[in-house]
Amino acid sequence: MSKPTPMMAQYLQMKELYKDTILFFRLGDFYEMFYDDAILAAKELEITLTRRDKKNAIPMCGVPHHSAKNYIERLIEKGYKVAIAEQMEDPKLTKGMVKREVVQIITPGTVMDDMISENESNYLACLYKSEYDYIIAYSDVSTGELKVTQCNETTMLNELSSISPKEIIVSFELPQTLEKQIRLMTNVVSLYESDDTFDLVNELDDELQPAVNLLLSYIKDTQMKALNHIDKPIAYEALGHMRLDMYAKRNLELTESIRLKTKKGTLLSIYNQCRTPMGNRRLKDWIERPLVNKEQIEARLSVVRLFNDEFILRHNLREALTHVYDIERLAGRVQFGNVNAKDLIQLKYSLEQLPRINELLQPFQHIISGLDGIQSLAPLYQMLEDSIVDEPPVTIKEGGIFKDGFNATLDEYRDAQKNGKAWLTELQTKERERTGVKSLKISFNKVFGYYIEISKANLVNIDIAKYGYDRKQTLSNAERFITEELKEKEALILGAEEKAIDLEYEAFIELREQVKAYIPNLKRQAKRIAELDCLQNFSEVATNNNYSEPVISKRRVLDIKDARHPVVEQVMERDQYVPNDCLLDDNGFIYLITGPNMSGKSTYMRQIALISIMAQMGSFVPASRAELPIFDQIFTRIGAADDLVSGQSTFMVEMLEAKNALVNATENSLIIFDEIGRGTSTYDGLSLAQSMIEYVHNHIGAKTLFSTHYHELVGLDESLDGLNNIHVAAKEYNGELIFLHKIMPGAVENSYGIHVAKLANLPEEIINRAGHLLETFENYSIKDLNFVKRNDENEERHENIAQNIDDGNKNEIIKEQEHVLQPSFDLFGESENNEIITELKNLTIESMTPIEALLKLQQLKSQIK
Repeated sequence: MSKPTPMMAQYLQMKELYKDTILFFRLGDFYEMFYDDAILAAKELEITLTRRDKKNAIPMCGVPHHSAKNYIERLIEKGYKVAIAEQMEDPKLTKGMVKREVVQIITPGTVMDDMISENESNYLACLYKSEYDYIIAYSDVSTGELKVTQCNETTMLNELSSISPKEIIVSFELPQTLEKQIRLMTNVVSLYESDDTFDLVNELDDELQPAVNLLLSYIKDTQMKALNHIDKPIAYEALGHMRLDMYAKRNLELTESIRLKTKKGTLLSIYNQCRTPMGNRRLKDWIERPLVNKEQIEARLSVVRLFNDEFILRHNLREALTHVYDIERLAGRVQFGNVNAKDLIQLKYSLEQLPRINELLQPFQHIISGLDGIQSLAPLYQMLEDSIVDEPPVTIKEGGIFKDGFNATLDEYRDAQKNGKAWLTELQTKERERTGVKSLKISFNKVFGYYIEISKANLVNIDIAKYGYDRKQTLSNAERFITEELKEKEALILGAEEKAIDLEYEAFIELREQVKAYIPNLKRQAKRIAELDCLQNFSEVATNNNYSEPVISKRRVLDIKDARHPVVEQVMERDQYVPNDCLLDDNGFIYLITGPNMSGKSTYMRQIALISIMAQMGSFVPASRAELPIFDQIFTRIGAADDLVSGQSTFMVEMLEAKNALVNATENSLIIFDEIGRGTSTYDGLSLAQSMIEYVHNHIGAKTLFSTHYHELVGLDESLDGLNNIHVAAKEYNGELIFLHKIMPGAVENSYGIHVAKLANLPEEIINRAGHLLETFENYSIKDLNFVKRNDENEERHENIAQNIDDGNKNEIIKEQEHVLQPSFDLFGESENNEIITELKNLTIESMTPIEALLKLQQLKSQIK
């Protein structure tokens, strides 16, 4: 291989220092990439891959520097890191190789500007291993937020799941299993080491300091600027909120749907009434971190109640918030030093609303405690109002930023430009008259400056020397000239323009520094605005959807009347959703739920969990009445799937989720188990399900919703005092299954699986065959060989049945079943069920709806003794 050119040698030296990045190497008006970077970028960006030259066939591709931002954004979204190498010298003024330096490394966790979603935080997290625990430090570089916490491995994974970092840096080699779990949250995981220390004024425990140092060092190394834009670190307890592990967040679809991985169909999508980006980001944090402090919950509820009662207040507040931009990120950009004039105009418009918001809240200070201190920041508003034009340019190096009258010297330069251009117009008119060429024009370009242009057709009749014209440039169809007078005016005009641009740039930098003095106050206002926005959002959603205020129970009681699923009801017609009740207390804290597939068991369980989360967020809830305890954590086991990445089967995933709940739950937790044990054989699954229920009942005492198709479990209510059977009602009518979606006391008789298969339009032959098989199995397998109910007195009969099965004597089996298992009930004779007969006689069937009649029939049937 031939020796690289000096320029390629420069490139290779830089690439060696930044191996894990795609190096954007500035060459004139383009950023170029070479070798493997070029091959990768050409593929990911769908741009042309070329070769540098024939002798050295180096792969190469490039993008224009003025549009590089779009290409960088696409690479960042795909999880790549990009290093920007800029020319540090003017090539026109440099002899030999132009000096180049990497000025910034852009990574998924350190993105600034508008490459990131305004409604989501963009966290960079650092994972540090201490002697006993893990330390997580994380920051949103765009806002300056910096937090740190210490926790064990389980809590660490749950906390990372809540943070949802775009990038994680680690200080140690991750064990393979742990790395797989972390990469499920983000695939951008880097090993990073640093000896940097930062003066944090002893605000942190010594154990937390190394993680913060590592994080700040990474930010400094990638941004290559001082860290003035990063706030002081805030240490917090990871257990200071309701704990929702990654399984619960996924299964309950709090912020991301399971199937599509989008916001649609999630709890977050219900609360879509925030008016500011800050409010949207805070809302997501509140959903994933519900409160566990009763006073804090009730403080939020009181503000929501106020906004519900004061409709005009809420309406006016929403109108004011609509005109508030992202103060939090605008303040971060001022601190970081990449703010432009348009950003400051957005800040001015936002500040304009603060006095209005403060005025609206003033009469309600006693209720909106802590949120009524919205300051107007009038001096900052006036500073921006007096200085920047309403529609400034995007860049800060082209002038046109400041208003007339802001700076006297700037006004003089502008006057010189204005008068000079007027003089040029007069000169053009004079020269046309003097030469007689009506098409003569005086123009300007950046290369040749000002010039007089005459077409070649008109030059035939003109004596150039007579008019004092000096040839400047020859074109195919025209000639360009200059005069001494025009040279003098050009120097005056261009000198004034350049001086004006330089002066505006200096003035803008000075203005930016003055705005920096207001940053701490701006961030306080941003925090209050975000919280107000969330609370008015809660009120707007509650009013539109007929939510009620929850009561935080002192008795550890969960008592919800007419509960609804907040997401499911949105896709149904009004009044079509069937609400249900739920009562769990210290005497009955486990619901064993039976019912057909598709009848609504999972929806019922999810809605109880979601209502609990909503209440602890400080929101009203979809129910006519709700009294709820404060749950320390919610565990779910709903709808497992294969985890192919970790090599785990459906059943293994199911058992891991169950184990997480059974090991970590307390009596103050909520457990939701949906169809435990269905991933293995019937008897295995049945045994596991029963033992788990017994363990929760005897050792944990957590409020639990446990749905199952194992009807053998319904007898547990006789041995477990804290367990109650409930079922989702369904009725068979003319061979069709009608789902009533109503929770009723007692156990269901039938799972109706074949009916559901029929609804799915399985071939009729399969349905018919399944019906015959089910009849046979029910006759001698489930009812007679039930291992849970088996006892010594009927051992002999079971042996006879088993023998008869082997002999193929099915008629005898069925006959014996009818004799043993058919209930006898004389409806009109003397019976202890006379109360049911009386109730039947008193029914006014003609005034009942079909659904009410079916429900009543189901209720009466369950009362038969």
